[in-house]
Amino acid sequence: MSNTKVAVVTGAARGIGAATARRLAADGNAVAVVDLDESSCAATVSAIEDAGGRALAVGADVGDGAQVETAIARVAEELGAPVILINNAGIIRDNLIFKMTEADWDAVMAVHLRGAFLMTKACQAFMTKEKFGRIVNLSSSSAQGNRGQANYSAAKAGLQGFTKTLAIELGKFGVTANAVAPGFIQTEMTAATAERMGISMADFIAHSAAQIPVARVGQPDDIAATISFLCSEEAGYVSGQVIYVAGGPLD
Repeated sequence: MSNTKVAVVTGAARGIGAATARRLAADGNAVAVVDLDESSCAATVSAIEDAGGRALAVGADVGDGAQVETAIARVAEELGAPVILINNAGIIRDNLIFKMTEADWDAVMAVHLRGAFLMTKACQAFMTKEKFGRIVNLSSSSAQGNRGQANYSAAKAGLQGFTKTLAIELGKFGVTANAVAPGFIQTEMTAATAERMGISMADFIAHSAAQIPVARVGQPDDIAATISFLCSEEAGYVSGQVIYVAGGPLD
């Protein structure tokens, strides 16, 4: 297992983050499972350990610089130098622009953009020293605009610019940076959206699948598989890209 690397996945207690943490562990990496509440990471950690992998639960608010520094120092001490980073932590505070509050805007920016910045800044110090790194930021098809998501759309579009700049700055150190932009993925977050819209999850899925070329909605494992490739040694010549994993082309 000399080839084992240490990965950090934020927002890894559930959904896409949990699926990604499990997949990266299955790929042979030790995984730091990061979420706001450390106890909420237990299920993901158990799933990894039960499958023979190595994982560490870490509680941290990714938007808080001091907590991020403490978390990454702990990961480095207990697992090793973090050279794979998946910035997946995210929240939604959906509302139409005339009803969106400053708090709604700031909360989304703090987790998605500030969180990705702080985590990347902390981890890149190890990546550049090791001369190897893989950064994957979770964008979204909402980056192209989505009703009721001015804050989320702006944050997810911002992550694409952030990703491209990281690729330019860090490439010479053997570090790649890419973004994965999911389309409709069946998670607790999409269930919350259905509830906000006042429709059942089953109807939401059926309606969405009817508009997707592959005729189904996505699952967290669909995203984890793409992230797995981008984190591999083989993906060393792929950097600064935004890959839409959405079951078809987007306008």
